[in-house]
Amino acid sequence: MTQTRTDWTREEIAQLFDLPFTELLFRAATVHRENHPPSQVQLCTLLSIKTGGCPEDCGYCSQSVKADSGVEATKLMDVRAVLQTAAQAKDAGSQRFCMGAAWRNPKDRDMPAIIEIVKGVREMGLETCMTLGMLTPQQADMLKEAGLDYYNHNVDTGPEYYERVISTRNYQDRLDTLQNVRDAGINVCSGGIVGMGETREDRVGFVHTLATLEKHPESVPVNALVPVKGTVLGDMLADTPLAKIDDIEFVRTVAVARITMPMSMVRLSAGRESMSEATQALCFLAGANSIFTGDKLLTAPNAGDDSDGALFAKLGLTPLQGDEPMRACKVAEPAE
Repeated sequence: MTQTRTDWTREEIAQLFDLPFTELLFRAATVHRENHPPSQVQLCTLLSIKTGGCPEDCGYCSQSVKADSGVEATKLMDVRAVLQTAAQAKDAGSQRFCMGAAWRNPKDRDMPAIIEIVKGVREMGLETCMTLGMLTPQQADMLKEAGLDYYNHNVDTGPEYYERVISTRNYQDRLDTLQNVRDAGINVCSGGIVGMGETREDRVGFVHTLATLEKHPESVPVNALVPVKGTVLGDMLADTPLAKIDDIEFVRTVAVARITMPMSMVRLSAGRESMSEATQALCFLAGANSIFTGDKLLTAPNAGDDSDGALFAKLGLTPLQGDEPMRACKVAEPAE
């Protein structure tokens, strides 16, 4: 297995981005094969359990109250409805069931239902992941006690570009929640969005933030911005050359994430529905080994199960079986 480092410098990461494309892909594919089954991709399902009405002003998000995107605010879904959707996801082959709520942070009154949902999904034999906004240490402990496997909280971008995207919380707020999750003993899922008008230097900063955490995130979702009309970024980037990140640059980002975080699951996330099969294939070659299945990601469109099945058949890929490497290592560690 590849040695895992947390002392990457920005210069080293920038040098990876600057490699000839074929050399970068060769290195990333080599690291991937040393640490993961090369032809297996993890299938995950994402459900919005509470949509819209978020007080944050994230410039990419259609669920912000600041966005004029037509997304209506809803209450937290009924527990039974969530569990029914989870059962359908398992039947469709998903290994992990991810649930998102459009909150700045969960209120204490919401926690009992959240706990019930986590327990119910876990009883089905699915991995559980939630993204509920910022967490206090106490809330993180409650989720751990309920059996939550993963908590998603993206850093979104590099620290220098962050304030151009969000003003209602700062970068350290993001890192504090990740630390609260890690301290509680929950696996961390953290990535970001590329194609928001940032520079390559910002993408270097994004990867550097995650690759130099005390422990790498177990999951690293890499999203391509889906510009939504009525959002700040959607309106700003519409009909401009920045409206879609260059496919090769996106694959480079995936490859650099794989090399710097060799044991992490790198998830090809939002924006995949607009990527060609060739671009997705390059991402898998570069080390992406997790995707969201289904027709919808929170409020954004997704490729869909049938399309994914056809692509997997064409590429000779199969759904991941068994634990991801970082979890397998954790299970194998002797108790102190």
